[in-house]
Amino acid sequence: MSENRVLFIVGPTAVGKTELSLQVAERLGGEIVSADSRQVYRFMDIGTAKPTPRERERIPHHFIDIRTPDQYYSAGEYGHEARLCIAQLLQRGVTPVVVGGSGFYIQALVDGLFAPGISDAQVKQEWRRRIQEQGLAEIFLTLQSIDPETARRLHPNDEQRIVRALEVYELTGMPISRFRQGPRTAAHFTPLFVGLTRERQALYRRIEARVDDMIALGLVDEVRGLQNKGWTPQLTSLRTVGYREVFDYLAGLTSFQDMLSKIKMNSRRYAKRQITWFRRDARIFWMDIGPLQAEQCVVEIMQLWKEKAAR
Repeated sequence: MSENRVLFIVGPTAVGKTELSLQVAERLGGEIVSADSRQVYRFMDIGTAKPTPRERERIPHHFIDIRTPDQYYSAGEYGHEARLCIAQLLQRGVTPVVVGGSGFYIQALVDGLFAPGISDAQVKQEWRRRIQEQGLAEIFLTLQSIDPETARRLHPNDEQRIVRALEVYELTGMPISRFRQGPRTAAHFTPLFVGLTRERQALYRRIEARVDDMIALGLVDEVRGLQNKGWTPQLTSLRTVGYREVFDYLAGLTSFQDMLSKIKMNSRRYAKRQITWFRRDARIFWMDIGPLQAEQCVVEIMQLWKEKAAR
């Protein structure tokens, strides 16, 4: 196997990626490349379960706190910049350990910007909501500004295709017209994917405990601070589980208990979507970390890493 190897540790939220990845990176003498679409944003620490300053001192992390919430950052930008970062790490003789649960980020990084199947139901739903609020004509003007070529092709009343074009742009940072023209470009490294999993109900219990911890750590105050900076839930970065529910609570649209219940419910749904996404990828070696101690998981990952290196 090529020496340009990169370890990927993926899986749903709250499954246990962070601590495991720190131990593995220490064993490999590596650095962590985050593949989390929300941890890129500053001031969003609690609600994204961002690695703590102490954890980031323990192992260098990349793609944490690189944008403010009002600065749009797409999967396409991440894929390009993360490839450059990985190339630099490999050149220094450092093993990159990519860690995260953002499927589009990982797809852009490994398979290139032109991989098929780019879709996200939440993004699509949000554009349909904006059409209801602002009108299709106004949203069509948005499409004309970001992808005039596609806008020229579409009828201004073709809501389905307008939403599709905007969905692709939001997820990738590229017009859908360029997707149709461009080739698929694979990365110049050899990935080894390890997927972490737990029994479903055990995972849900961990998710609910994490939400309780976030509230105790001050999630509501974190969102209030974002609001005080003038940032609203209309921003792509803040249309995020754990943030949008708190914004509703602060606006008086829901009670504290309803807010808490919705964060837990939406977090479980998000984990289910992540599992569905990653299960489609036959390259992933799955590891059920529920019955195992963290140290045993690390040993098994290291053994897999060595076995693949020997081939």
